[in-house]
Amino acid sequence: MSSHKHKEHLVKIKDAITKTDKLDNEQKSDSVKRVEEWYEEDKAFGLLKEELLEISEYFEVLFAELGLSK
Repeated sequence: MSSHKHKEHLVKIKDAITKTDKLDNEQKSDSVKRVEEWYEEDKAFGLLKEELLEISEYFEVLFAELGLSK
C-alpha cells in the first residue's frame, strides 16, 4: 500500500472513531492516540488494525464500513 493511501486510511479511521457512539470516551481517546502515533511513525497498517481490535471488536465493523477489511 502506498504511503499516501496508508495515510488516507488513517484519517478515515480517526474521523470515524471520533464520530461513533459504539466506543466510550476512553476507547475513543486511546484509539485516536494510537492512530496518530501510527500516522507519525508510518508503520504497517495491518499492525494498527490488530492494535485497534484489541481495544474493541467494533473496529471489525468499522473497517468493513470503510472498505478496509481483508
